[in-house]
Amino acid sequence: MRDWNVVVSIYQTGFRRAIRALEELGKVERSPYHNVLVVKVEDTISFLQTMERKTAESPALYDTISRVAPAACNFEFHSGEEFKEKASSVLREWSQRLAGRSFHVRLHRRGDRHGLHTPDAEKFLDDVVLAAASEIGVPGRISFTDPDVVIAIDTVDDQAGVALWSREDLARHRLLRPD
Repeated sequence: MRDWNVVVSIYQTGFRRAIRALEELGKVERSPYHNVLVVKVEDTISFLQTMERKTAESPALYDTISRVAPAACNFEFHSGEEFKEKASSVLREWSQRLAGRSFHVRLHRRGDRHGLHTPDAEKFLDDVVLAAASEIGVPGRISFTDPDVVIAIDTVDDQAGVALWSREDLARHRLLRPD
């Protein structure tokens, strides 16, 4: 699927259960990666809220899903440099929301065709956010311990989804688990 906007990671034994639950909410496809599904939904926040409700009602479903990663925006890339350029553009657009806040970038890569090295890409994007916040006069800071915001980026081959989750979002939505 080329136009997914949610990545769902599944624990070993619950693949069929997860697919059945997800198919009620959107178009679901298996990715080429073990226990990783991609989903296309109309509204990612409504999807997340519905999954939270479903997993609260069904502990077996909660035990099936490792992580839900809705994306606020998606882009396609064909090289590591193009990934960095497009991700940087998104994060610069969000600089007002990140200014003066503690944060870190977390990249979940699936596929290694473009030579992206996760720690290097995360550091590069952390630096992009720091520079953008400084440019508008309200510097931020990197924090891995209880940050104000986590920027979660998921890739599946040559597609990426980017989301920004506040500390409150992470406390409210137990399926997000960006770290």
